Amino acid sequence: LGVSRRSFLFASRKSIKEKARLRLREFDVGDKFSRLPLPKASVLLPLMVREGELHLLLTVRSMQLRRSPGEVCFPGGKSEATDKDEIDTALREAKEEVGLQPDKVEVICRLVPGIDKMNHLVTPVIGFIEDTFQAIPNPEEVSDVFVMPLEYFVKPLNYKTLPYKTSSGYLSWMHCFTYDDHERKMSFKIWGLTAHFAVFLALVIFGKRPTFEVDYDLDNLLSSSENKFMDLYASLYERKKSNL
Repeated sequence: LGVSRRSFLFASRKSIKEKARLRLREFDVGDKFSRLPLPKASVLLPLMVREGELHLLLTVRSMQLRRSPGEVCFPGGKSEATDKDEIDTALREAKEEVGLQPDKVEVICRLVPGIDKMNHLVTPVIGFIEDTFQAIPNPEEVSDVFVMPLEYFVKPLNYKTLPYKTSSGYLSWMHCFTYDDHERKMSFKIWGLTAHFAVFLALVIFGKRPTFEVDYDLDNLLSSSENKFMDLYASLYERKKSNL
């Protein structure tokens, strides 16, 4: 029984990954937005299959950091001159922050970028890692690492929206999730750009309507997400011009 159960789990893990890969490749933007004249940053969204379900690895920023201490985010950071592209940046940062070796990541794609509050163009890089990965957090940057089901970002138990002002001055709304990790008896708040990327990843992979409102045309997810991003970029560009 042990052997047959193991081989069944291996087969189901393989099919879960394969379905996700196929969906993700449809949404791969490659370097389509790489030439936009904004400072670059990347994050790695590390996916794994655990107990027959897709899970995401996230980190909690160290309290010693000047910017956003204690907030939940994905491994990532600003591009450096030696990085070949956004994928290089994401893999280098993940190695520095949580000890994830680049050769242990199966990179699948790059999704539509976002713009953070420092006006960096942030590219989400999606990759599979093994569920046996043991993080070694760099205490200067990361205070904790946790894993949660990806499906939580379309079917949350604890969700609200928060109002915020975009970098171009518009009032908008952002997703805010609270996830209770019962095993560790801890709660994590995921919001802002991190929640934005996680929600989009879940929409892409599961292809189903979430239990809350989203700003996309779900029947045309790729084109509506690209248009939404270009509107955001255009409003930022207009604001920069008006400030000159």
